[in-house]
Amino acid sequence: MPTEKLNHSESQELEPVDTLTPYLAQYSLGEKIRRLRLRKSMGLVELGRHTGLSAAMLSKLENNHVVPTLQTLSRIALVFSVGLDHFFSDPDKHHAISITRSKDRIDFDENLEGKDVVYRFQCLDYPATDRKSSSYLALFIASRKEDVIQHSHEGFEFIYVLSGTLGLKVEGEEVILEAADTAYFNGSLPHGYRRIGEPECKAIVVTVP
Repeated sequence: MPTEKLNHSESQELEPVDTLTPYLAQYSLGEKIRRLRLRKSMGLVELGRHTGLSAAMLSKLENNHVVPTLQTLSRIALVFSVGLDHFFSDPDKHHAISITRSKDRIDFDENLEGKDVVYRFQCLDYPATDRKSSSYLALFIASRKEDVIQHSHEGFEFIYVLSGTLGLKVEGEEVILEAADTAYFNGSLPHGYRRIGEPECKAIVVTVP
């Protein structure tokens, strides 16, 4: 096989294909990278902007012409919100279901780059690899309507209110959601949340790329 010409930064990210291929071939790393990219409808150039690798080098990775280091795989994993275990899971073992136990979930505070906490959340599906959506249990904090911090993200968002009253502001307009109400909207639109009243306000939030 001819020697690939790499720039200095890319050469530090790769291992010689002849020494590792026999062991790593069983994991189909290139195929898994390509599958993640295509599911996001992402081109090689766009993935290159996120990872710092050239489109040509990413093509070599996908076609198993070169073997990525853990650092390279970590960069790719971060882009697609998967863990490294996505690439190295047992190829002979298929996990039909992922379970998240209540006792294992961790509370996180989110301030949306403001000084005060806007809501607290738990990830409901973090053990699942190659997931097509992300699910959260959110506990919202009370605030004034004019103080709601708005943010945006790629994809779409679905909210199911479990308890309390939620003020959902989308593009500057607030709608009021009560328990069992739902909302679905484009996440790229500026949006924010607040608890209205004293009762606890909880909701299931699902984001879809």
